Amino acid sequence: MASLATMLPLPPREDYRDNIMWVDEQLWGHRLWDSESPWLLFLEFLNVAEASKRNGQLFSNGGHPLLFKPYKRLHLRNILFNNEVLTRISERHPENGSAWNAWLEWMSVNAKGVIPRDFSYLKGRFHSFQQFVSLVGILRGSAVESEANKRWSSRFVFPFGPNALYEDLNITAAGKVSREYINFGRTGELLYLMLCRSKKKDELASRFAAMLSGNNQWNKLLTLFQPDEAEDSETRANSFLPYTGHPVFDLLTEDWLHVLSLDLPGFDAMPHLVTLGAFHVMLYQLRVSSEILSKHLHFVCEVVAPKKTLVRELSAFNYQENSLLSQKAVEAYLAGIISSERWQLARSQSSAFAACKAILEEQFRWPNDPEDYEGCSEPDALAAELRRAAIARHKQHVASVHRQYGRDVGLVSKRGTNRLRYAPTDALLKTLVLANVSRRMEYKEFLDLLFTRYGLVFGEREAEQVLLHEDFEIKAFQTNSHRLEQRLSSLGMLRRLSDACAYVQNPLAWGQS
Repeated sequence: MASLATMLPLPPREDYRDNIMWVDEQLWGHRLWDSESPWLLFLEFLNVAEASKRNGQLFSNGGHPLLFKPYKRLHLRNILFNNEVLTRISERHPENGSAWNAWLEWMSVNAKGVIPRDFSYLKGRFHSFQQFVSLVGILRGSAVESEANKRWSSRFVFPFGPNALYEDLNITAAGKVSREYINFGRTGELLYLMLCRSKKKDELASRFAAMLSGNNQWNKLLTLFQPDEAEDSETRANSFLPYTGHPVFDLLTEDWLHVLSLDLPGFDAMPHLVTLGAFHVMLYQLRVSSEILSKHLHFVCEVVAPKKTLVRELSAFNYQENSLLSQKAVEAYLAGIISSERWQLARSQSSAFAACKAILEEQFRWPNDPEDYEGCSEPDALAAELRRAAIARHKQHVASVHRQYGRDVGLVSKRGTNRLRYAPTDALLKTLVLANVSRRMEYKEFLDLLFTRYGLVFGEREAEQVLLHEDFEIKAFQTNSHRLEQRLSSLGMLRRLSDACAYVQNPLAWGQS
């Protein structure tokens, strides 16, 4: 339970009036959200980072407190995603002036969330209405996860720079604007705080300051679509990460720095940052869980074979074990409070129920309305009710982070079978090579590095360290390791110099030796 020694005190209760219980948040923060895809997680993180940079506080002060003002950019969003008549008007009005007039009239009635609905500033910024339409189409085509059927106020342009960043919003038919939590579930805020509390945050800040400068033609193009007046923005606050530091925070920062140090052209580094961000959030949840339970976390990874193998069976079993870690951690944490000396002392008092309920109110902010609580009236029954409520709440979202994020980043798969297990995709393997290999590395050394840093098990040496003797079969893992070697070779990331000498190489790193 090493992580719990660095736990921060609970934030003020009044900052989280909608929270009916404070259990998951104590262990992992406010909040882990399973519905946030890796790209949406990264976009939410970028919004926090950009707003912090604007305030001169990028990755500073450990995020204490985290106050930021993200953009809304409602003019841009109306133009790109709430503008279905644009092409029709362009086709019906070949003459430039009449096309602008027809479109501006339509927008004056149908634009949402902007007052006044005046888009006339656009006329002087483009050579023609046709050019405007063409550029809108190009920017629409860059939308992140455009295949998802999301409402227009929850669609996001590619993050070319600060002019492309804005928060998720809900905009009613009447034009009322409010913050939305479905796509930006606040896990991106946790990701930002994790980086704020890493040992190499200053080095990362210099890298992201350059990234967020917006010194590229796409970010400059987006300026044309937005009015000159500064928009009103609201302060966002009350993010909570319970640890002042954790090895996963440092691991994430190191991986991002390794990728950024490659100086890949354009925006080529971004997909790898996206994958690594979600991967480490999943890793954070599981490592904290395993520390609470005093377990060693590992992932038995199958390199997909044409037929069922022992490694596949062990991987599926390992996946099921890891899927239960967070729930078991919740149960163990609650059990620790109930078995504490303080609880036992309260339980022995004449007013035992009131004393025990007071402990739960202080520790877990439950019951939510203690004055109106009409449940059980015995301490043991009260503790059992808390456990049932906490587990039920945990299963709604937090328990699914491992499965959902694991699948999204390419670690968890059903390929070739009907059972989930760890079977990394080529894309994930490539990202792991870019994040870890800066020089030519002997293949066995690479396998050991993946195991040491992430707990990923591919070969026989690593499997022998984590498996029971009766589960371990050296030949099965040697074959699995050989398949990984072939996969890396096909990706151009491994070269065999002789029968006894294979090297993993990063084709995008300069000066490998």
